[in-house]
Amino acid sequence: MDLSPAHLHLLLNHLPTVGLVLALALLVFGLLLRSDHLTVASLVSLVVIALLAVPVYATGSSAHLQLCGSVAPSAPCGDETIPRALIDRHESLAFVSYVLLIFAGGFAWLALWLRRRLAAVPAWATGVVLALSVIACGTVARAAAIGGEIRHTEIRVIGEAGDPPIGRVIADFINNSVWTWAANETFHLIGLTLLLGVMLVIDLKVLGIVPTLTYAALDRLLPWAILGFGLNALTGMLFFLALPASYADNPAFGWKLVFLVAAGLNTLVFTFDEAWTREGQLPPVGSRILAGSALVLWVGVLYWGSVLPFVVTGF
Repeated sequence: MDLSPAHLHLLLNHLPTVGLVLALALLVFGLLLRSDHLTVASLVSLVVIALLAVPVYATGSSAHLQLCGSVAPSAPCGDETIPRALIDRHESLAFVSYVLLIFAGGFAWLALWLRRRLAAVPAWATGVVLALSVIACGTVARAAAIGGEIRHTEIRVIGEAGDPPIGRVIADFINNSVWTWAANETFHLIGLTLLLGVMLVIDLKVLGIVPTLTYAALDRLLPWAILGFGLNALTGMLFFLALPASYADNPAFGWKLVFLVAAGLNTLVFTFDEAWTREGQLPPVGSRILAGSALVLWVGVLYWGSVLPFVVTGF
């Protein structure tokens, strides 16, 4: 079976839709029943959904390439039964949904960290997560509906073309402004520094390489790692939005996504692993394996990201 990125998009795109509804239901019931277990389960689900939203959105261009033969902004779709405007609308709503999911997942991650430090999730944190999740649920549902119309002509409803979709507007702004690409690169590197700087010292501490650092000090740095991951997820996808032809079906980009999602899930576990926070004790073998694998995964992200321009032209 040929499991191409386009097929992966069709398989994965149900996760943000169905998964978000279930996570939102868990959060509402958790708040109504004042159940810490349900609330934590919903927050973890939202973080995982945000991580999986990265490959879901990124593989959309591969599906576009499979349908139309080109992802160039001005190129019409080779299949005359598929209006290019419909794909652009789907892409734009998917991008808005992606941004909302990253914010919702980021605040859910922060809420989990606050719960560990304060023994309870603050009301303001759950309120922000709930509001972002509700809005994201609406945009994800609309993006999914338009995505279904691309292939299923029997349910297709095409309105007036109207203004250019927001995805194309943002892409044109990035490509045609002299400073936006450099600014995006700068923020991407800042996010990378925050994320890897924090995770590196934590992993080294868990492995026993820097015993002078205290766990209490390192634990307070975790929100900066969350911020760094969010910055990378947003700025990285802006690069993708601006030059989709350089990423679609790029094997280096595919491997980067694999390592990125795995590294993100690995980092999420640190939010619950209290073994590494016990001063004066060597963390158990499981925690040390987790730290060692984190180093390997983040090196993989860096490697595949650095070779992206050498695999295809167009950067």
